[in-house]
Amino acid sequence: MPYLPAFPLSKTFKEFAASGKAGGAVLIACTLASLLIANSSLGGQYIHFWHQPLAGLSIENWVNDALMAVFFLLIGLELERELYNGELSDMKNALLPIVAACGGIAVPALIHFGLNHGTASQPGLGIPMATDIAFALGVLAMLGQRIPASLKVFLTALAVMDDLGAIVVIALFYTAELSAAWLLAALAVFALLIALNRFGRVMALTPYLAGGALMWFFMLKSGVHATIAGVLLAFAIPYSARCDDEASPSHRLEHVLHKPVAFFILPVFALANTGIVIGAGWWQGLLSSNSLGIVLGLVVGKPLGIVLACLAAVGLGLCRLPSDLAWRHVIGAGLLGGIGFTMSIFITNLAFAGQAEPVNAAKMAILAASLVSGLGGFIWLRLRGAMV
Repeated sequence: MPYLPAFPLSKTFKEFAASGKAGGAVLIACTLASLLIANSSLGGQYIHFWHQPLAGLSIENWVNDALMAVFFLLIGLELERELYNGELSDMKNALLPIVAACGGIAVPALIHFGLNHGTASQPGLGIPMATDIAFALGVLAMLGQRIPASLKVFLTALAVMDDLGAIVVIALFYTAELSAAWLLAALAVFALLIALNRFGRVMALTPYLAGGALMWFFMLKSGVHATIAGVLLAFAIPYSARCDDEASPSHRLEHVLHKPVAFFILPVFALANTGIVIGAGWWQGLLSSNSLGIVLGLVVGKPLGIVLACLAAVGLGLCRLPSDLAWRHVIGAGLLGGIGFTMSIFITNLAFAGQAEPVNAAKMAILAASLVSGLGGFIWLRLRGAMV
């Protein structure tokens, strides 16, 4: 069953890739700025700012629960597009990145679980699961035309499926006390939005956005993480592969959200969540079982899981590599898969909520692992990534 791109890169995909390239640079700048400020004379005030209450939540919570719901909405819209008429719309094209994503999720989780089973840090097993799309595409952008277009498509599809896996993990394993009444209310709103789409044929975005805001509030009250509402909303908004760009509400919204997410939401998330105070002996935190599980999961587990899963799928005859890709490109994609910045930090906040020391140590491990993975992937593809 071949894996061959049967269509040119879409305008939407090119826009998404372009926003990811520049967005990765902005994320790096905001992360460095946050680290510098947190470790300066303004560090105490900076950290205090993010914990200031605002309308019932801290500013940090508004960023992580509300702004990130918009990020998850964009991820959901991208996944919907891929499923309808993108790389995941045809099983022969979708199978390789899907298999790669499964391997890239399972092996890091197993590494972390093996090092932390039965300990207080076991909830961190979800941290090394996901790949940061913006940073990964940013690294590929720096490589320019040296790498084949299929590698960009493969890595993007892999990262989207990774994020979907992380979303499922969040929904199933990082739910606080569950309120059935509020959850049913959220699902009722979701059902109403689906009805507007399927039966009412409502094509205006306003009813869906208003319903999405209400669903977010109910989800927040239910105990299930409120960002899940963003994913549900994405699949309630009408999408048609036969529509042109202006006629599809899903496509219009995705186009509108690209730049705000890349240049505002994710940078603000980085500023709010990477204010790590680096004290004396900070490196000792990297030797804890949780930090080792994160570092080994991202740096070793990601490429190992991705490459082994692809080798198995190709060896069994389920699929084969695109004509312009070689196994060295898959290895490069696996290395870049270890960049776990955004989703890894997000899951860290859920896994160790209210525990400053484990959260800071885990974030340091994520930053270190993402840096090693990004540099490793760049150097490997720079040296070995020339097109077949």
